[in-house]
Amino acid sequence: MSKEPSAIGKAIRKYRQEKNMSQEALARTANLSLPTIVKIESGETPNPGIETVKKIADALGVSLDDLMK
Repeated sequence: MSKEPSAIGKAIRKYRQEKNMSQEALARTANLSLPTIVKIESGETPNPGIETVKKIADALGVSLDDLMK
């Protein structure tokens, strides 16, 4: 059963790719594990916690609102 990425997952992937960042680089910058980033982007974790999303937003240099649109 395949999972559809959530809006947050799609936004994270979009901003990460715009910055030419790998998932590994984003994980390192956000101080999160690589599997966490992979699961959020793939839809396996469709509703990550706000603290996790905040770390990712900070690492990407975008606002929480940008990721939640």
